[in-house]
Amino acid sequence: MTGQRAVRQVLCGAQVFDGVRLLSGQVVVVEGGRIVAVRPDDLALPGDRVTLDGGIVAPGLIDLQVNGGAGEMVGAATDLAALRRLCAAHIGLGSAGILPTLITDTAEVTAQVLAAGIAAARAGVPGFLGLHLEGPHMDRARCGAHDPGLIRAMNADDLAMLCAAAAQLPALMVTLAPEAVSLQQIATLAQAGVVVSLGHSDCSYATARAAMAAGARCVTHLFNAMSPLGSREPGLVGAALDSDCVAGVIADGIHVGPATLRIACAAKPSGMFLVSDCMAFAGSDLTRIVLNGRVVRRESGRLTLTDGTLAGADLTLPQAVRVMVREVGLPPEVALAMATSVPAGVIGAAQTHGHLAVGRSADVIHLDADWRVGAVWHAGVSSQSTD
Repeated sequence: MTGQRAVRQVLCGAQVFDGVRLLSGQVVVVEGGRIVAVRPDDLALPGDRVTLDGGIVAPGLIDLQVNGGAGEMVGAATDLAALRRLCAAHIGLGSAGILPTLITDTAEVTAQVLAAGIAAARAGVPGFLGLHLEGPHMDRARCGAHDPGLIRAMNADDLAMLCAAAAQLPALMVTLAPEAVSLQQIATLAQAGVVVSLGHSDCSYATARAAMAAGARCVTHLFNAMSPLGSREPGLVGAALDSDCVAGVIADGIHVGPATLRIACAAKPSGMFLVSDCMAFAGSDLTRIVLNGRVVRRESGRLTLTDGTLAGADLTLPQAVRVMVREVGLPPEVALAMATSVPAGVIGAAQTHGHLAVGRSADVIHLDADWRVGAVWHAGVSSQSTD
């Protein structure tokens, strides 16, 4: 349900997270779809006061791995209209900006989704920050729920298509395994502006570090579908924790245990961000979908193939923030940064997203004391949460 934009609104009654700090006694003033002030409260401030019942006012969250939502998956049926629906659904779930994510598919479907993303960028679709291609250039030994029959090495046509798309999208993230590409291909992608992320790989520590030196600067869903940290071979997990690369993590309490998350955050206190890795189930009552001919079931917070393999997450970013605070024990401002300013920085959007600052679009979320979405404002327009 969409509300009317007030001429001037003063959001008060909650703590304010500005992207870095958690502030008390502050208000956020919104006018004309933009933030005009973050300042100490004053009852004399002009505008319609929106009094919130505690909780935290924060920037709209940023999700860099969104496979689907509201009953739809990114895939063969994805066009401009589908991306509009997907972005709108996730705005209601608290994410002001997302990277719709295509998991391993054919070259034809990849080209179609890239074309839809370019159209969305040109149309200025609200909430669309670019695309994430998770595959198909991966290691079959670590395919997870991806169809191993569609995994393949990168060729010259793939490289040219990705570089051309990167020039037309606000951001393009590509998850790949070093085993499926050359170091020169990684360097070419990075030079073209692609955010190269390592994942679904059984590579060694040395191989991962070589890929990072070539231009890879991110790791996809840390700990999942990758070579683990060992006593003598640190693997991709060790390379992620022992480097300047940033790393996404699925904090649903299922993909990675709370103790493991605490260890990772201690090793990498400022280089991790939260992703939902959500599927079509997000924002819907679905209990099963078909993914590349295989059934994915939703049960007790888990999404699995029939053989029990995890197939994405039944998660939203506000829920992930709650896990990081309640189960992992992070300070709220650290957990919130992992869902706002840190991912915005990963895709070069820190000047427009992930912070509450004067002049920014009024993309704001209110989280209640239980970390549930209480209200959402997108460009100053309030809407009812679908959390």
